[in-house]
Amino acid sequence: MALDLAIVGGTGLYQFPGLDNVTRREIDTPYGATSAPVVCGEIGGRAVAFLARHGEGHSVPPHRVNYRANVWALHSLGARRVIGVNAVGGIRDDMGPRVVAIPDQVIDYTHGRFTSFCDADGAEVRHIDFSEPYTATLRRELLAAAATAGVAVVDGGCYGATQGPRLETRAEIARLRRDGCDLVGMTGMPEAALARELDLDYACIALIANWAAGCGDEAEISLEEIFANLREATAAVPKIIAALLAR
Repeated sequence: MALDLAIVGGTGLYQFPGLDNVTRREIDTPYGATSAPVVCGEIGGRAVAFLARHGEGHSVPPHRVNYRANVWALHSLGARRVIGVNAVGGIRDDMGPRVVAIPDQVIDYTHGRFTSFCDADGAEVRHIDFSEPYTATLRRELLAAAATAGVAVVDGGCYGATQGPRLETRAEIARLRRDGCDLVGMTGMPEAALARELDLDYACIALIANWAAGCGDEAEISLEEIFANLREATAAVPKIIAALLAR
């Protein structure tokens, strides 16, 4: 199978709208089961695969996602370009709720996850260049697609990947800000690094659901507001993807 694009959906994106000729694939991988079946279909005649990172019922917490199985499965189906969609909190002043960002850097604060295919017994050890964690050409294409679709996005930013599933303390967010992070989420790594190990083009669409602790408006926000913000930001994703595939 030749895929034009693979999409990994995060919190709030469990099915991808607009897929035609849909089939569901259960993929056996050397690393165990994927978070959910891979849903294959077409958008505008282009072959697309979609995988719900947390499972279709949001049953898999971020620190228990089988990132290796997910990335391997998409690669085995013929994916060469992967878009990771991630729900995040905003740290930088221009990255408030409902903003969509296309980050260009990552700092990894996670621990205890399988972060490399090299972790498997007998696997070849690869020292990948990860100075630019997102593929520059794919990032540029996403930015151009967003412009074509009339979706405002923030170009760039550093994604701080934390362990989860709990949210961060004010002190932890203050540290992330000092470190240069503009966004905080729980699933950006090791997905990006695993994609690089398999020579996949990979980029992130970050959907800002809320201000991180101690940032922006100090008023408390309810879960209902967070999910409303996320729904609003998520609505932009199919527009960007459709424009990307039409290019």
